[in-house]
Amino acid sequence: MKIQDPAQFGRVAVVMGGSSAEREVSLDSGRNVLAALKARGVDAHAIDGIPALLDALRAGHFARVFNILHGQHGGGEDGVLQGALESLNVPYTGSGVLGSALSMDKTRSKRVWQSLGLPTPKFVPLPRGTDVHAAAKEIGFPLIVKPASEGSSVGVTRVFEEKDLDAAVALAEKYPGDLLMETLIEGDELTVGILGRQVLPSIHIVPKGAFYDYNAKYVAEDTQYICPGLQGDAEPSLRALSLEAFDALGCYGWGRVDVMRDRQGRNWLLEVNTAPGMTSHSLVPKAAAVAGIDYQQLCWRVLETSFREDA
Repeated sequence: MKIQDPAQFGRVAVVMGGSSAEREVSLDSGRNVLAALKARGVDAHAIDGIPALLDALRAGHFARVFNILHGQHGGGEDGVLQGALESLNVPYTGSGVLGSALSMDKTRSKRVWQSLGLPTPKFVPLPRGTDVHAAAKEIGFPLIVKPASEGSSVGVTRVFEEKDLDAAVALAEKYPGDLLMETLIEGDELTVGILGRQVLPSIHIVPKGAFYDYNAKYVAEDTQYICPGLQGDAEPSLRALSLEAFDALGCYGWGRVDVMRDRQGRNWLLEVNTAPGMTSHSLVPKAAAVAGIDYQQLCWRVLETSFREDA
C-alpha cells in the first residue's frame, strides 16, 4: 500500500534492542531507522524490547510497530512477538507468525525447501546429545556447525578436519536450542533483499577473511560488496530463486535471502532473515541504494508493508 502522508501511519513504535544475542546490532539498526522515519515526518518513537512494547501498546500509545529486533528469545524475529501483536490487533512490519518462526529455525526452513525441490546444502539436525562425529561422517568434510536458530553468524564454525569438530560444537552449544550441521559450500557468498514484491539486486560479499562472520558483517571496513552480484542471466535466475524461497516459508513484507554459489555456478539456499540489519554495514540498504531507493525511502517502504494487502 502506497502512503503519501506520514500521518497515515499514526504513532509508530520502532522496537529495537531486546534480549537476544543480537541486541547491539538491533540497537544500531533501530537508531538508524528511527532517525530516517523522523526525517520523513513520521511520528516514530524508540522502544527497547518486547515487554516495554507490549505495555505501551496495551496502554494505547502506538498505532503500529516497525520491528527491527533481531534474533530469538526476546529478539522479536521468531514469531513470538508477531503472535502477541496479532492478538492485540496491532499492525507491524515484516513476516507474520509462521514466516518468522519457520525462518528462524534453519533446520525446518531447509526441510520445507527440500520438500519443494529447492536447492539447499545437505544437512543433519543436531539435537543436544547427538553423536556429532557420526553426523560428520554422514555429511563429510568440509562442513559447517551452527546454532539452528541464531542469526548474524553467531556461533558458526567452518570445520575442515575432525580434530576441530568438538570445539565447533562447544561454541554453537553456548546458544539456546538445537544445532545444525551442513555441507560447507565453497564458492561465492550472495544475498538477495526483498521489499514487498520487489526483488533487489543481489550482493556478492567478498570478506577479507575466510568467510563473512560477525566481525566482517558489523565491524570490519575491508569487506567488499559487489552489487549486482552476478552478471547476465545468472542474476534474474538467482532473484527468482530467492523470491521462491521467501514465499515457500510464508514470509511477507521484506527480508533477505542468503545463498552460496558453488564453483560450478549452482545456487544453494542457506536461510531467510525476516528482520534484516539496517546498520551502516547492512546489506539490504546497500542493494536498495543500487536500485535507486535511498535509506529514508527504504524505511518508509518497509513501514508501508505494515498495511497488509491481504488483511
